[in-house]
Amino acid sequence: MKLGIGLGYSPAKLNIPMDDILEAENLGFDSVWAAESYGSDAVSVASYILAQTTNIKVGTAIMQMQARTPTMTAMTALSLNALSNNRFVLGLGPSGPQVVEGWYGQAYGRPLTRTKEYISIVRKVIARKEALTHEGFHYQIPFKGENSSGLGKPLKSILHSTGDLKIFTASITPAGLRTSGEVADGVFPIWMSPNKFNLVGEYIEEGFEKSDSNKDYSSFDVAPFIPVAMGDNIQFCTMAMKPMFALYIGGMGAKSKNFYTDYAKRLGYEEAAETIQELYLAGKKEEATMAVPDELVDECALIGPPERIKEKLQSWKELDKTGKLGTLVLGNVSKEAMRVIAQEVL
Repeated sequence: MKLGIGLGYSPAKLNIPMDDILEAENLGFDSVWAAESYGSDAVSVASYILAQTTNIKVGTAIMQMQARTPTMTAMTALSLNALSNNRFVLGLGPSGPQVVEGWYGQAYGRPLTRTKEYISIVRKVIARKEALTHEGFHYQIPFKGENSSGLGKPLKSILHSTGDLKIFTASITPAGLRTSGEVADGVFPIWMSPNKFNLVGEYIEEGFEKSDSNKDYSSFDVAPFIPVAMGDNIQFCTMAMKPMFALYIGGMGAKSKNFYTDYAKRLGYEEAAETIQELYLAGKKEEATMAVPDELVDECALIGPPERIKEKLQSWKELDKTGKLGTLVLGNVSKEAMRVIAQEVL
């Protein structure tokens, strides 16, 4: 089991915690992950970190596909990998309809088809086996559609790949997890419970079966995001986590389409998930936060004093023994908590 840290996306003022990142690198953490939504972008943050580190891998979790053409993403990945001694990891995702249509001004339809096409194009660019062509629902390369000049021709990347480039996707939906298992090298599930791995593993394995290659967990990294709050007061640590759970379950999507609400239901918190969403969408954020069950937080996060966190890590270590767990990506983690977790895991 490897360790990573997830930075999330920046608030109003961009701040990259380089002291924490360098501490993680010194402790032997494997990776650090930059995010984006509709503010700071993941590529700029990842580039900054790569320039100031030497060993730790730096990835995007995730680059929103609609923000960039697949060829531009491939160019970016090739360049960052070459500049960093092959330490860049490409994390991709379709985001959600509110951001895609509300921020990027693009249709959200058929996101999994987009994911498959996008990754296929990126892999073709990196492989350089032949000049790039693609005919799909979302992408046509060279473009021959309306308003085209007719002058486009298949091209091959000038820049050559300097090493293996891993591609991750982010998903918690059954169909998204199947797609990850089929076409990606790893997946970021949010809030995974170590005791309910089958909620994600069942669908990943179905994706393995659809893959062109003979895939299994030995070549696939399941990398759940695990929020961390270390402190002596367990209730205080639990309450510190609840606003984030409430935001995702209640506010990260519309009433009719919120992947996190659905996931919380699959975890066994159906009634609570519906209550949280109803309150949050009604503007009652504090009430929604209070409706987040303590048990949900405790099941999917690492909270409490150091000894309790070490105890909770035992379930993750047991899962790791099955060979199905790749990386724990720790969120909101302090230097002190990094040291405790590294000592127990690495």
